[in-house]
Amino acid sequence: MDNRNLQFRNPFLRPWMKDAGAAAAAGGGNMGIKGIIAGGITGGIEICITYPTEYVKTQLQLDEKSGKAKQYTGILDCVKKTVRNHGFFGLYRGLSVLLYGSIPKSAVRFGAFETFKKHAVDDKGNLTAGTRLLCGLGAGICEAIFAVTPMETVKVKFINDQRSANPKYKGFFHGVRHIIAEQGLRGVYQGVTATIMKQGSNQAIRFFVMETLKDWYRDGDPTKPVPKPIVGAFGAVAGAASVFGNTPIDVVKTRMQGLEASKYKNTLDCFLKIWKNEGPFAFYKGTVPRLSRVCLDVAITFMIYDSFMEFFNAVWK
Repeated sequence: MDNRNLQFRNPFLRPWMKDAGAAAAAGGGNMGIKGIIAGGITGGIEICITYPTEYVKTQLQLDEKSGKAKQYTGILDCVKKTVRNHGFFGLYRGLSVLLYGSIPKSAVRFGAFETFKKHAVDDKGNLTAGTRLLCGLGAGICEAIFAVTPMETVKVKFINDQRSANPKYKGFFHGVRHIIAEQGLRGVYQGVTATIMKQGSNQAIRFFVMETLKDWYRDGDPTKPVPKPIVGAFGAVAGAASVFGNTPIDVVKTRMQGLEASKYKNTLDCFLKIWKNEGPFAFYKGTVPRLSRVCLDVAITFMIYDSFMEFFNAVWK
């Protein structure tokens, strides 16, 4: 085993990140750059297709069992009331926030993964089970810190604001200015711990499942192409696995980023209060709409991303 792989398996992230950056600068950087560009384009296309399911999921998660009566009885009721009160495009309330954020989020995710993968593959170009998990985990942590946390916080506040009698946010930039003026930069970084946990586990699961299924299909030959419909099917399986694996973290993150986040001291306090006041099933609120969204999301994402990467690899040596 060469020194590069020994350093990658070091349990301390700092040397790993440092060596990954050095490898990218030394010649593996093209894959990272291609991943950033392909990922950014993919993120913009994907969110425009799947956003309504994200909106419904967030509404159901915010519809908690407190002293107030629940607004929605289920998925269809949420869609019906939203369309009736705000029109069809009410299901796209907060889209601009995710659109602004999805491009850098996806760019960071795939750019980081390609960089880590380039540094971790063996002589045949394959990843071991452990390195698949680590590369996915690293990609998830990067996107959580640099893109997802501020984007998700603002998105949840926008959707939560619509639930009030007199919404105060007039648009993306007005809302961001209002949040920062009232709460400072911390206002767009609420729930950062839960987000890192969510995105890290999300991408560790998704990339592990995706890379494992691709490797199984290729029978160990990394140059063998995988048809796009099969990529989509593998993506749906990876998405479903991540939903069942971390929906409780997603619920906690959503609560920590809502307009009533101040009633929770921290992520652990939020978890304990949900468990005490609403029971364990509250951690799986919104699972069905999230499952449908994520399976579609991940399937579309990997199909689009693989198509752009094939194109870039063909024209950009």
